[in-house]
This record gives sequence, C-alpha cells and structure tokens, in this order.
Amino acid sequence: MKGLNEFIGILIVLQYLYGICTTDLLINVKNQGGDIFSETITSNVSEDIITLEFQRSDGTLVTQLIDFRNKVQVIKVLVLGEEERGQHQYQVMCFVNYYYKMDFISSDAMSKLRQKNPGTIRIAEEDRGYTNYTMDLFLDATKSKLISKHIVTFCNEAADSTYTRNDDIKQWIQRLGISESLLMTAVHNFTSISVRHPGINNTTRSISITKCADTSNLWASCSCALELCIGWYPCGLKFCKGKSDGKKIPSTYKCGIKTCKKYFIFSYYSKMKKNCLWDE
Repeated sequence: MKGLNEFIGILIVLQYLYGICTTDLLINVKNQGGDIFSETITSNVSEDIITLEFQRSDGTLVTQLIDFRNKVQVIKVLVLGEEERGQHQYQVMCFVNYYYKMDFISSDAMSKLRQKNPGTIRIAEEDRGYTNYTMDLFLDATKSKLISKHIVTFCNEAADSTYTRNDDIKQWIQRLGISESLLMTAVHNFTSISVRHPGINNTTRSISITKCADTSNLWASCSCALELCIGWYPCGLKFCKGKSDGKKIPSTYKCGIKTCKKYFIFSYYSKMKKNCLWDE
C-alpha cells in the first residue's frame, strides 16, 4: 500500500511539473469572411515547442507545430472526405518545412502570455500575405528523427502523405550540421521513378505531373494545391519607452505582442485526383 501511495505521489508531482512547463491559450478569432473560430495555442518550454490548432468551418482540422530547437515547422491538416464522391472518411497530410525564428514569438514568451478578456474576438494586426510551398519530396516520418523527434508521433496518420522540400533539406544540412547522406535516406522524390530492365541496372527517369485542377480523371495522380490561413498568432514583441527625466536615455520595456495572420499554399503530389476535389 505504501508503494502504491508513493507511485501516486510521483504521478501527481509529474503532472504538476508538466503543467508548469506547458501553457494553453484559447483565442477567439474572426477571419476575413467574418466567421469566428477558436484557436488553441500550447507552449511547452522544456521541449521548446509551440502548437497552434483550430478547426475551419468546413470541418478541416489544422495543427501547426513549431520546434524552435531544430528549426522545424510542421503543419498537419485533417480534411474530412466526401464519401458520396468515393473519398475516405478523412485524410491527413503533413507539411514539414525549415522554420525561420522571426515568424513567431519564442515558447518562453508564449508561456507568459495571459488574456485579460478571454471572450474578446481577436483580429490580427498585420497581414503577412501568401507563402507558396512546392513540396517536392516525400518524407518518411519513421526516419525523421534527425529533423525533429516530434514528427514521427505528430504525423503518425500521414505515413504516405508527409512532405518536405529540397530547399528545406539544404537549410537543415547547412545550419544544423545534419549529415546529408543520413538525411537523404528519409526522403524520396516523387517526380522521378525507377525503371527496371532485365539484366540492366535500374535507371531513374523524370515524370511530369499534371495539376489536379487541369485533369478530370479522378483516378489520375496529380499535383494538388491546398490553401490554409493561420488567422491569428503572436509574431513579435512590442517594446515601449519609459519616461525620461531629461538626464538619462529612456529605457525600453516589453509592453505587449504584435499579432499577424499568414496564408500558406501547399502544392504536393496526390496519388489520385479524387483526394483533391477542392482543387477544381
């Protein structure tokens, strides 16, 4: 009995410590169309990550993970299927990219944010426009620990639909010193295929991929375009100047956050047009 009580005590302490390391913020956001939805932003200081999640009016669930330590951004998208048109109940895609720090406040700063009026409807102060991502590589999530240990669990439902880019691979190699040969074992290019000839070494040739919007064949492979918008996120800190007595230069102090919204357009390989019916 004593051992059980000690075990329960340890669990309580661990749960308490986890609560200290993680902070949740629930934000009510109004988008450009006037719809109001809730964003949940979670900061984990010990892991140095932030996750942001919201559900669009069409049921699409969007989750953004930022791993500051490894300079990785992952956007996971769960899209509900149109079963009457032959789609599965839902599909999940993961888009893994190199992350530039200036686009989000740190996990530590995020953990210290508090809302004075939690029910307030938030509108982003700055529109950072559109960023296009042409995802030209498949990423094997089971081999992605070199990039970030979080990908394998975060993208566990996107085993065949996790994508990255050659440009991102180059950034991780140059800036983090990751072995190129090891990293390249985790990716493969879907714009080329292996061709087998009896008695001859395998060769690789490039294939052209039609845009899904340009084909009516629901079973044809094609390049799908998916547009997303992160409607509100803390993109920087605000600094104010203290009062000056005329003798000293006024000091500056943190006095709030700057908020932004940002659009993403992901172009990626889809095995069938019917999995990309929104791109018509």
